[in-house]
Formats: sequence, C-alpha cells, structure tokens
Amino acid sequence: MASGMLDHRAREETTIDTDGLTLRTGVEIELLAPVGSDRQALADVLAARSGGRVRRSFHTDSEPSAVPGVGVFRHLSPAFDVVDGQGRPLARLVDDVTIEADLAPVPGRRDLPGHRGWYRVLCDDARLLRLVERHADPDASLADVLRPVADLFGVAVDVLPGAARVNDAAGASIAVAMPLPPGRERPCEIVTPPLEHAHVRTLEALLAPARDLGFTVPQEAAVHLHVDGGPYRAPAPFANLVRLFAHWREPLWAALGTNPACRRLAPLPDALLDLVERDHAGTAEGWARLQQDARTIGLTKYADVNLTQLVARRPVRDTVEVRILPGSIDGHDVVRRARLVEQLLLRCREPRPLPLPGADAAHDPRAALSALAADRQEATR
Repeated sequence: MASGMLDHRAREETTIDTDGLTLRTGVEIELLAPVGSDRQALADVLAARSGGRVRRSFHTDSEPSAVPGVGVFRHLSPAFDVVDGQGRPLARLVDDVTIEADLAPVPGRRDLPGHRGWYRVLCDDARLLRLVERHADPDASLADVLRPVADLFGVAVDVLPGAARVNDAAGASIAVAMPLPPGRERPCEIVTPPLEHAHVRTLEALLAPARDLGFTVPQEAAVHLHVDGGPYRAPAPFANLVRLFAHWREPLWAALGTNPACRRLAPLPDALLDLVERDHAGTAEGWARLQQDARTIGLTKYADVNLTQLVARRPVRDTVEVRILPGSIDGHDVVRRARLVEQLLLRCREPRPLPLPGADAAHDPRAALSALAADRQEATR
C-alpha cells in the first residue's frame, strides 16, 4: 500500500511539473455544498489545514427584480475570506446566483430561510450599496447590520418581523436586510488570488478538502480564468481576442467541453467584431479611439470572454476573464483545459491577425486550436 501511495504521489508531481501554467492566473471554481452544509464549512477546514483563519465579508451580486419599476436588485451576501498562517490570501468563498437547479427542496425536508442567521442586504442603487458595504459590519446580526447606515442618514432602522429596513428622511428606500433564501448557503464559488506557479498543487489544496466534505459540481457550473489585461490593451492583441472568441466559438466550446447549462454566457456582439476589423493605427490615440467605440456597443461581462475591463475608463479588475471552461472539482482537470486557453491567449498577443477556422476545426476542434496556438511558437523561433 505504501508503494502504491508513493507511485500516486510521483504521478501527481509529474502532472504538476508538466501541466502548469506560465501566466499569472486567477481561477474561479463553482461548487455546491451538500445539503445541510455551506461554504463556511469549507472555509473553516481550509483555514484549519493551513494554520490560518477565516474572515467574514460581503459579496456583491445582482439579479433581476420582481418589483415593478425596479429592473435589478443588487445585494450583499455572506462571503468568507481565508488566509494562511502568514496572513497570505488562500481563497475567497462566495455565493453564485447562477447556481439554481440543484437548490430545489429535498422531499421531506423543510429548509427555513436564514440558515445560521445569514441574510442578504438588498438595494436598487449600486452607489448606495457600495456605501452600505463600506459602513456595515458583515459579522453583525440582521437586526443590527444597517444601524451604521441609518446613522449616516440620521434615521432609525425599521426592524420588522424577519427583516430590517432603512429609508431616508423623505421615505426613499436605502437598503433592506432579509434572511438568506433556503439553499442559497450551498453555492460556493472558490475565488483564488492570482497564481504564479504550482497551479495544480494550489488548486488541489482547495479542492481536495471540498471533495472530502462532499462538495459537488452543480448543474450550471463553470470555471473562469483571469489573466493580466495589460498585454491586450492595444489594437492588435485586442482584435485577436475578439477574433478568437467570435470566429472560433464553436471549436472552443467543443474542445473545452463548455457546459451548455451554464448561465450568463453569450457570443461577443457582432458590432465588436466589425469594430476591430476597422483600421485602428497601433498608437495610443488609435487604442483610445477603439476603447471609446467599444464602450458604446453594449459590451457586457456576461459573455464567453469578459473584455469590459480592457475598455473601461477605470478598470475595477485589470484582467481578461475567460468564462467557458466547464465546472470541475479536480485541479488537474482545470489546469489541463486552462493550458490550452493560455496558449491561445499568448497567440493573441502576436501582431498577425488570427485566421478563420478551417474545415478541420469542425472534425477535430482541439487539434485545430492546438495548431493555432502553436503558430505563435513557430513565429517566434
């Protein structure tokens, strides 16, 4: 048995050494806690295994509103930041509102809202929600969490049965805290800091405990990759990114095994593809004009690749986000797919335009994409 364990470890180390990534990459992995558990349970285990600690925080998200006249409700939900014994960030564990199909009530089980006393803070204004997040204590109870916000507006908190609300002096709504809906404690998106080396080993240190606790891959799951956006802030590499995810969309989905049940994926706008094919000189002025034009065509983060931060006036996160990897709870599997994506992103940095896919892309999409990525290597020899 000992020999078998050593052989397994040797194979694992070989995989780590040969299947790593070269780019600094942040990873987001969507999982689901078993019934009766939650994302804090995983955070506590990760902290204990690293000699670290867990800090509760807020995660910001949004979803369509059922209230007439309010298009979107933005909210804060319980999140858990894990650091190791030296205070270095290991992961952030948050909700993901796209995970829904597995949250249907279990027959014979009655789940009450407000698991562990958890709640969400809802608001219909993004600026007000940022103000609430700045002043509210994520460790406070539902009845107390909005008191600092009420103090800012010189009003009292309305504590209602199962909710707390703050309106301003004129009666306009500021925010409301309500118990977390049943099941919403189970989605667990693991968000890593940017990883520079040992990607498989690092991911397995997060995912092996999740497997041990009975976490699974939800039906709508995806894995997202974030790479530094700086090299793509120029007309040529930006245009190649658009060509890759527009012209090569079907081969990419086939080669990566993109989950068709994943929510918030979409092709890039046709107008963006038209835009990058115009003549934009490779100068600062040309790039600024391209950024400005791209901001007017309805570009959104909810696409196969999130390019919004490349064209934003004030980027919140300086990354290109690739959103089409399928869900997984295995670090080797994640990095294997990420390696192909990385090679394609490196090819996009080449000044030469990406070609259109040929007939072989339909028959063997992975081979066609590998050949496209290898074109960069040939050009730089």
